[in-house]
Amino acid sequence: MKRKLGIICECIRGEDPVKTLDLIKAAGFDCFFTGTQDPDKVAAIVAHGKELGLTCEFIHAPFKGINTMWLAGLSYLPLMNGMKQAIDNAAANGVPAVIIHVSSGWDAPEITDLGLARFDELVLYATEKKVTIAFENLRKVGNLAYFADRYEKMEYVRFCYDCGHEHCYTKYVTWMDIFRNKLVATHIHDNHGRGDEAIGDPDTHLLPFDGTFNYEKMMRKLDEYNFEGALVLEVGNSRECYAQWTAEEFLATCFERIKKISEL
Repeated sequence: MKRKLGIICECIRGEDPVKTLDLIKAAGFDCFFTGTQDPDKVAAIVAHGKELGLTCEFIHAPFKGINTMWLAGLSYLPLMNGMKQAIDNAAANGVPAVIIHVSSGWDAPEITDLGLARFDELVLYATEKKVTIAFENLRKVGNLAYFADRYEKMEYVRFCYDCGHEHCYTKYVTWMDIFRNKLVATHIHDNHGRGDEAIGDPDTHLLPFDGTFNYEKMMRKLDEYNFEGALVLEVGNSRECYAQWTAEEFLATCFERIKKISEL
């Protein structure tokens, strides 16, 4: 199955993502996503992408402080407003989906009625805007699996499969068997997996094949559930191991790696 190949447009440290799109296009990519939240900047990024023939697959919503969504008080409001802004940005620029986190950390809060009510509000907001919310897998299995059931009949709720998170956070869970045909987005990167201890953060966002993730197994699962969406890299050149490459060399290598995955 032929799929579009993409990368985050903030992948070159210190570079304007609008300018980076030129390099992304030159490297051979078909699409991209952005984590930018400023409305004017998002509009400029998406518009330049269209000029180059690149599609913006999704916008990544802010997630710092995501655990406040589950806690009493008003500390969640800045994040809630930020996620709604991401939805507004997507609606205003014809971007079909926004990626949303559910919780963060090894000791993330348990599911609460208060938190569910807030996420319900977010889902209804996105539905009114006709923007898909794609919840992303991280450390905790139960809350996201619960969302798969809770929002099963919601047209504008889908999921984002992050293969690196699966590898280093929930190595005994095959998320594609939970997401099934509700997958709309991918985050592809690599790491060295998770040991028996849950200390530190093994989510290193290496280029594919610089870690130990099994991409052949991933592609079999994507094919099994007939995923026709893009394969999108969530990597950047800020890591020391890639500092010796020029931006052009980094993106050329990125494209070579994602193309290799697409052919498995």
